[in-house]
Amino acid sequence: MSSKFRGKLSSFGKGEDGAQLVEFAIVLPMMLLVFAVIIEGARMMRTYQAVSSGVRDAARYVARVAPANICVDTGSAQSKIATYDAELKNIVEKSQFDNVLFPSGATINTVSSTVTCPTGTFAGYPPAIVQVTASMTLTFLFDDVFKLIGGSLDTLNTTVVDQSRVYGI
Repeated sequence: MSSKFRGKLSSFGKGEDGAQLVEFAIVLPMMLLVFAVIIEGARMMRTYQAVSSGVRDAARYVARVAPANICVDTGSAQSKIATYDAELKNIVEKSQFDNVLFPSGATINTVSSTVTCPTGTFAGYPPAIVQVTASMTLTFLFDDVFKLIGGSLDTLNTTVVDQSRVYGI
């Protein structure tokens, strides 16, 4: 009986049935990790590009609608520009969420604007520069895949800034 058992054990050790399944099980976590990195990287770049485009549009918008003489009274220039912040946030969010095929996982936290008034003597009004700043938080959809290898990517916080010269109305 022991020779019969040894024969079956020997044939079991030499058999290659299911080897592909074992190899696939070994490679699967690495394939999932590569897939998750590609998808998360593409989503992150697309979201950053959309928010950057929205901030650029918001800076252009406020450069056109702010009065050209905003720097004449430098004490109230910042308060005049701050009145546009709600509209600027709408512009940035609209550019991010329009025509989205995949969820972006991004949240626009704040959108603010500042104005810089140069000093000196100018022909006409001083050329004001408006700067729009948006802070966003990006959450990763494939965080569970990164946990497979012992890592974790909870959120990424970043700020996008653009500026434009105020031409006014």
